[in-house]
Amino acid sequence: MIRHIVFFTARNPDDLDRIRDGLETLSKIPHARHFEVRRNLHADRLTGAEVDFVVYAEFDNQADLDAYKSHPIYARAIELVKPLRDMRIAADIETG
Repeated sequence: MIRHIVFFTARNPDDLDRIRDGLETLSKIPHARHFEVRRNLHADRLTGAEVDFVVYAEFDNQADLDAYKSHPIYARAIELVKPLRDMRIAADIETG
């Protein structure tokens, strides 16, 4: 299984709802075993870094993750969110 974790920070706090809506469109892509978008609860105490949203998804294999990333809804979500975000950090980890 592969866990896909992405952190987002809004450029402007007024855009938080629009960012969430854009990220939530990703839930319509059928390849994920599990998918969620959540607001971060706090700043990093060591660095003071703020993360507004975390996207967490699980995929059975690399082929499913690749299909997710090549889906037209994924491209649309990028169009919606990229102009509104300041920071994006993604990680894919294999479990098991």
